[in-house]
Amino acid sequence: MDLSYGSEMEGFREEVQAFLEANWPLGDEEKELPFEKQAAVFRERAIEQGYLYRNIPKTYGGSEQAPDVLKAQIIREEFGRKWAPQEARGIGTMMLVPTLLERGEEWQKEKFVRPTITGEITWCQGYSEPGSGSDLASLKTKGELQGDEWVINGQKIWTSGAHVSDFMFCLVRTEPEASKHAGISYLLLDMKQPGIEVRPLRMMTGSADFNEVFFNDARTPAEWIVGKRGEGWLVSRTTLKHERNSIGAAQQTRVALKGLIELARKSEIAGRPALEDSSIRQRLAELEGYVKAHQYSGYRQLTKDAKGEDAGMIAMMMKLFSTEIGHKSAGLSMDLLSEEGLLSAGNAELGVRAKDSQGWIARYMYSLGIAVAGGTANIQRNVIAERGLGLPRDAAANRSPER
Repeated sequence: MDLSYGSEMEGFREEVQAFLEANWPLGDEEKELPFEKQAAVFRERAIEQGYLYRNIPKTYGGSEQAPDVLKAQIIREEFGRKWAPQEARGIGTMMLVPTLLERGEEWQKEKFVRPTITGEITWCQGYSEPGSGSDLASLKTKGELQGDEWVINGQKIWTSGAHVSDFMFCLVRTEPEASKHAGISYLLLDMKQPGIEVRPLRMMTGSADFNEVFFNDARTPAEWIVGKRGEGWLVSRTTLKHERNSIGAAQQTRVALKGLIELARKSEIAGRPALEDSSIRQRLAELEGYVKAHQYSGYRQLTKDAKGEDAGMIAMMMKLFSTEIGHKSAGLSMDLLSEEGLLSAGNAELGVRAKDSQGWIARYMYSLGIAVAGGTANIQRNVIAERGLGLPRDAAANRSPER
């Protein structure tokens, strides 16, 4: 097994390292800026050098670089080592922008891509409904074309960030007589208009990031449709592909393991560091095995991508691996925290660098929810079995509701 990138790519790595050394952290005067301002300044410089938003044309605010999965991986690795700001995370940048670039009209790209990647506008995703989660194609929210506008009525649920978002990309049923997969359209909506009501859903962490969204004759221009009328299901597959790829990144599991080992050093069992306890060491070793398997599966996918080959079943498995590792890691952290794990997560930050008990508690609770995001773990297993391994369709999925 050869895990080297080759002399040309290692030369590129040195270029990236030199850029980071000169530009992050920022200079003394710029350090006084709020962090988000610092990140924006740095990202502009990184875009100019061709390191960020490489797949986005310059006319839309990107650096417009030729596709190169090895260079992209090196950038992620080196930016990660320096904790330098990478491409802004969020539903809009990670999911909608790639979808518009692949499926959108030219005017839609011009109007929405640049302000989305710069953070000027924010997005939420209108997919799930009461009774339409994993079986998303059963959604019932209706869109009717009246003149030059779509009129929308229905309800969405589990809508992350809807209470603070400017726009929504939304699946609605526009062809009620068509089959359930064929009758859906992918619409863009202004969240600040009359006819849209957002009700926050309080979570067990005490925060309210999820929402219910109700549409009562909400409207959006007829041309704010991505793809053709009735083909929204195909467009949504593009969006979910990008969501699952972002969730399944192996780097997150490696960083989480490192933090967990540090927690084991600081925690005590029977008056001694938990890291010296044989059962804890066994669980950490087992977890590291999963993390390494995930990491090397990522290398296999990277190799396939670099050769222009289909990664096949490997790509299907990455999101499932990531969420299961996260759940195992979070469970061990609760055991290490012992009675502290009974505390409320409060408003703790969820990032991979949890530094206190509240941060670890928040991550544990988050690990339960992320197993649902982008498709539940059970649905992911069915996808792997049926599309990856060619096994027969799950018999339970073929049963009628009456049975």
